[in-house]
Amino acid sequence: MRPAEQRDWDIRLAAAGGENTPVSPMGWLRIALRTLALVLLIAVFVPLHFLYRTVAYGSPFPMLFLRFAARICGAKVEVIGTHLRRDVFYVANHVSWVDILALAGASGTAFVAKAELAQSPVVGWLASLNRTVFVKREHRMGVAEQINALKEALVDNWSVTVFPEGTTTDGQSLLPFKTSMLSVLEPPPPGVLVQPVVLDYGPVAEWIGWIGEEGGLNNAKRVLARKGSFRLRLYYLEPFSPEDFPGRKAIGMESRRRIEEALLEILGRPLREFAHTVPPVRYAPRAEEVSAD
Repeated sequence: MRPAEQRDWDIRLAAAGGENTPVSPMGWLRIALRTLALVLLIAVFVPLHFLYRTVAYGSPFPMLFLRFAARICGAKVEVIGTHLRRDVFYVANHVSWVDILALAGASGTAFVAKAELAQSPVVGWLASLNRTVFVKREHRMGVAEQINALKEALVDNWSVTVFPEGTTTDGQSLLPFKTSMLSVLEPPPPGVLVQPVVLDYGPVAEWIGWIGEEGGLNNAKRVLARKGSFRLRLYYLEPFSPEDFPGRKAIGMESRRRIEEALLEILGRPLREFAHTVPPVRYAPRAEEVSAD
């Protein structure tokens, strides 16, 4: 490994360990320029979005905005395969917050994402523009409310994306799928199909990936400070009817099987064990439930 590559890898390991990693002067300049470009993009597209909403429902500007935002952040998005445009539930692997910009920019989809993302500067607000459903997985009593919000998003946006791994990984692994948010498909709404999606960041996946103990702000800082652009390929796989796989667990298993099969072909090697501990879901009872017992 060359000295520059070793330095980058050391920074990556430090970030995954929760350290606040350094940024070079040129890196800070890139952050400033990209932030300025995003601000200008917001200044143009947000007024257009709200103006459009005064005369029609279903603005195209969030999708266009997120498409350009992904490019500003360095992602050169390439779509492989054909994505369904409506009545579709996308199921995807998850590597970075950039996933949301790229997928929404390509298809206009709404999302189910972890609640922590809502607290991330700028990114959380950008995600909310496209009606992201933020999920608190530890909030057992809120799951029904979140599923209802998901149903509304599916009706309004025509498509919804869920990341059933429940966290972001390094692009070289695939975690077991958590299927609680697939409950919206029990039973499936009429005519809705499931389309698995694979996000492939190529050789920069481990640098881009938001993994381990790294904070969202530090990850955004690292990504925005990175020199040049990177390729992000979105593989839209063959859709299937959830009616052929009754129940959320069967739908999750079939989606994961197809994504794993595609990842193996893309990487050209076996997937590896994820190197970081992913805490199990612990549904904490509400105070009123404890008192009722």
